Amino acid sequence: MIIWTHPARARAQLTCSDVVVRRGERTVLDGVDITVSPGSRWGIVGENGRGKSTLLHVLAGLLTPDEGEVRCVGTSALARQELPDHDDRTVGNLVDEHLAAARAAMERLDEATVALAEERPGAEQRYSDALDLAQLLEAWDADRRVDVALEGLGAVTDRDRLLATLSVGQRYRVRLAVLLAAGDDFLLLDEPTNHLDHAALEFLTARLRAHAGGVVVVSHDRALLADVADTILDLDPTHDGRPRVYGGGYAGYREGRRAERERWEQEYEQQRAERTRLAQDLSAAQNRLVTGWRPDKGTGKHQRATRAGSVARAVHRRQDELERHRVTAPTPPQRFAMPELPVRQGVTLIRAENVTVAGRLPRPVELSLDSGDRLVITGANGAGKSTLLAVLAGSLTPTTGAVHRARRARVRLLHQESRLPRHRRAREVYETHVAELVTAGLLPRDETTGLAGLGLLTSHEAGKRIGDLSMGQQRRLELACALATRPHALLLDEPTNHLSITLVDELTEALHTTPAAVVVATHDRQLRRDVADWPHLPLSPSPQPSASSVRREPSGTTGE
Repeated sequence: MIIWTHPARARAQLTCSDVVVRRGERTVLDGVDITVSPGSRWGIVGENGRGKSTLLHVLAGLLTPDEGEVRCVGTSALARQELPDHDDRTVGNLVDEHLAAARAAMERLDEATVALAEERPGAEQRYSDALDLAQLLEAWDADRRVDVALEGLGAVTDRDRLLATLSVGQRYRVRLAVLLAAGDDFLLLDEPTNHLDHAALEFLTARLRAHAGGVVVVSHDRALLADVADTILDLDPTHDGRPRVYGGGYAGYREGRRAERERWEQEYEQQRAERTRLAQDLSAAQNRLVTGWRPDKGTGKHQRATRAGSVARAVHRRQDELERHRVTAPTPPQRFAMPELPVRQGVTLIRAENVTVAGRLPRPVELSLDSGDRLVITGANGAGKSTLLAVLAGSLTPTTGAVHRARRARVRLLHQESRLPRHRRAREVYETHVAELVTAGLLPRDETTGLAGLGLLTSHEAGKRIGDLSMGQQRRLELACALATRPHALLLDEPTNHLSITLVDELTEALHTTPAAVVVATHDRQLRRDVADWPHLPLSPSPQPSASSVRREPSGTTGE
């Protein structure tokens, strides 16, 4: 791929055609086609390990595909997820590296200006060329753009500061700010919302929407995809194994993916049903072949032989039909199945009265939960959201106040951090958890749910040790254990962490319809938009004279 040193602006184009990338015997990318033009904004989605970051490296020219072609007219900038552990450069060094072309253009213009003033031969053409390049790079404005981006992302603005002295989050913000300001034709961003607070997210969203060139963003942040992307490339499994492209932004992707999955499931079930029918026909023909040798009394030998031959031919025909009809549709991905959660009519499940926890939940909280209630707990980091959930679940004793839970009410908390034993197998952990609930009399045996029935882990994944599962798979197991309790009240602390976009959408839909009480604490912007009409309980990290109480969000608010 030809590497461009200067932007192409309106002429810029980045394409890859039928790209295939393999890692040993495993195919990471297969048949990827994408065309990025000025003003287009692509989102790339898929489960972990589907090749999203690999595709960005291919588009950036850092990785040569095993098959297919990549062409880039113009310049590109790649923001990786990972950052080097040791970096001896300063913030200013990083800025200078990315603005090197602008710096050189200004030096060239200064030299051409001197030559023009001295009336050297060819000075007018050199000055004209130098001026055109400086204007193309917007070189005069380069440092101001960097300062604006550093400020907008909440990054360190001291250019003498060593990068090694900054936190990972601060280094990421500095690097992202410089890339946004550099003015490349194509921005290739890998999970760019990591380490950003609300103000920085708003700034990033606005900059990406205003970027004159093309944008390709890999992200699990559904709000960013909804706000920025106009086209989605989905690398998750499909019926024919090839990636899918959906127009209409994130909403179009959700609708298209749902329809694609339904067609896939229908074809798979139809093929299975047809194969079952053919197998039954073969079995019936084989039975007739056996009974065909016992003709009615008085039947002649010739008739018996003729009949046996026709039955045998029928058996062979059925065998051929069964052999020809194979289930060509691959097994569709699992679909999340929320179990039916119970209701306690006329009973207050949880009531908290003037609850505080020293050093963690300073402001008294009052609330009550009945079956079917919904609640979103909001507040800055350190305000006590996780602490309050633990108090409501009974795993933490409040310093002041009291929590009353209805007798035999099942209350389950999905913790933010994993608490699973890494040496045990997923299926074993789940089945032991269910058995303990039954033995303790907390869950009737006829209300138990098998792990496979939840659609959260495949049989292969369930057989793995927890330490060998991905973070997303571990989170799925934790969610399964929470739902296995069949809780009357489900408390969720950052429930979307490490979960795929598809599962989060399915979980969100289920939370809206379950008859159980649901309490959510989350920083997920899209989830907060999806539950904006639920009652909200705002928490403050500093003590207040009055207790925190539940309120409803005004219509149309995002709750962010």
